[in-house]
Amino acid sequence: MRPLLLILALFAPLLPTTAHADAATDEDALWAALRTGGHVALMRHALAPGTGDPAGFRVNDCSTQRNLSAAGHTQARAIGERFRANGIAAATVFSSQWCRALDTARGLALGEVTPDAALNSFFADRGEEAAHTRAARALIAAQASADKPLVLVTHQVNITTLSGVFPASGEIIVMRVEGDALSLAGRIRTAP
Repeated sequence: MRPLLLILALFAPLLPTTAHADAATDEDALWAALRTGGHVALMRHALAPGTGDPAGFRVNDCSTQRNLSAAGHTQARAIGERFRANGIAAATVFSSQWCRALDTARGLALGEVTPDAALNSFFADRGEEAAHTRAARALIAAQASADKPLVLVTHQVNITTLSGVFPASGEIIVMRVEGDALSLAGRIRTAP
């Protein structure tokens, strides 16, 4: 019996597992959900080193903001390619007015990007959380039934408030939209 256990222990790492296959199947289902409607992709902006924004931040001046790194620009383009590889060549895209979110949304190359203050970060002003969340929910409810998939590029705090998930840079959180109710469908991880 011991030799058999030893052989199993040696070869166990080489045996196929279903975890990877299940993750791929789950991801396929999420892409399909985005293609067929009734869902929204909440996407955190791509890699932008640091936290928050510098003192003197101005929404209409990118030089005062924390911006995408070169890796962040590359990541945004790669995520756009993942959308296309999964059957989404065009989408209705809204973005925070912050430059790192706009640059991410434009880098996806899924269509015209509409800046919307409802998606702006409230990291520095938590008193704005309720107003931003209400406005984001209204935007989602108004747009979720559109002919094209809906993609919102925003910030970690906004996504966490809407979904309960703390997303990585560039991660896509897929939410089911049922009237004005949102529920978590799953996560699409997008490594840099």
